[in-house]
Amino acid sequence: MKNPILEESSETLEIPANVPPPASGNSTFVAMRHRNFQLYFGGQLVSNIGTWMQAIAQAWVVYQIGHSELTLGLVAFASAIPTLIISPWGGVVVDRMSRRTLLLLTQTGAMLLAFSLAALTFTGVVQEWHVIVLAALLGVVNAFDAPARQAIVPELVGKEDLANAIALNSMMFNSARVIGPAVAGLVLAAVGSAWCFTINGISFLAVLIGLWLMEIPKRQVEHHIASPWQQLVGGVQYAARIREISALILLSLVFSIFGISYSTILPAFIEKTLHQGAVAYGWVNTATGLGAVTGAFLLAHRVSNGRRGQWLVLTNIAFPIILIAFSFNTFYPLSLLLAYGLGLGFMMQFATINTLLQTRVADEFRGRVMGLYTITFFGFAPFGNLLIGFLGENIGLGIAMSLFAVCSLILSRLILWKVPEIGKLH
Repeated sequence: MKNPILEESSETLEIPANVPPPASGNSTFVAMRHRNFQLYFGGQLVSNIGTWMQAIAQAWVVYQIGHSELTLGLVAFASAIPTLIISPWGGVVVDRMSRRTLLLLTQTGAMLLAFSLAALTFTGVVQEWHVIVLAALLGVVNAFDAPARQAIVPELVGKEDLANAIALNSMMFNSARVIGPAVAGLVLAAVGSAWCFTINGISFLAVLIGLWLMEIPKRQVEHHIASPWQQLVGGVQYAARIREISALILLSLVFSIFGISYSTILPAFIEKTLHQGAVAYGWVNTATGLGAVTGAFLLAHRVSNGRRGQWLVLTNIAFPIILIAFSFNTFYPLSLLLAYGLGLGFMMQFATINTLLQTRVADEFRGRVMGLYTITFFGFAPFGNLLIGFLGENIGLGIAMSLFAVCSLILSRLILWKVPEIGKLH
């Protein structure tokens, strides 16, 4: 008897036949020969600039209301906990419907939430609980949006240019991370946070227009034998029985909880440790984003080709060491240099994990595996955010950051020790 959990529908990924050949086999921007990816890249770049502006302004607003590190953790917790619960089902939905249609819905929802936060701030009635509720609703949207954005990339470029597209996608995201915080710091200082939220809402129009203009061949999806629950279980079983995939997801989980949680208490760190204000907060985030763009460029330039696993192992060690140095530094110019290193390490890890996952997962399981990846990136991160906020308030910001860095290093080394073949992946 056939197992309905593993008996999935067959899907074929069709790419237009008139795609021009790349000018060079080593082209850093080879994925840009696909018109659909050009539209996706441009729209997401504009939208992500707005998203980073909102993230910076939202954290600053919350901290200025209550001056509480714990509240910063609560907002991050509220934004991510829906992702933990819903993302597995989001992955199932991604595998069962048009990914473009789903993205049109999720991006529209995120736009409306941004305008809602802007309205509350403009009218001067915004409170902590408003931000927490809106953050939780955005978490629900992201539970479907994140796996869909990951899973649609192969439909835009095909498997041949997939690794390059992932690297360029990361470069785009972190280019926005450079521009967004820098602009947010200036806008915060000049006209206030409400305009950051408004600009973010308007920026979603770019990605919506790009999605409408795409010409994506319809995915051939046969009738699903398995129920949504069976598909969910099947996706988990698929990821669990392939050691490399499960280990990569676990590495992402550890790094999300203990590696990047420091950003949650960064507004407090800027004010209390570095004794700086909103503009400096924006520039520290900009330095981090610039480092991430550098890492993405190196990956797009295929520097890590043939040794992605080695790069992953190397940056997995370097990042927590840099974070420890950052956590005890009180000299603002040096903090910018260390933030650059954190961004570089962040990008080299997450983009490499993403690439290794995307190039190894079967397409019929892609949505569900990327849903599991989304859980690690967004769903479990709130627990780290909440804990580091609590520790930062009670034992000190520098100690909390360095403690998390040590946990990240130890746990990730254990995973790599148990699955040493990760270091040999290419």
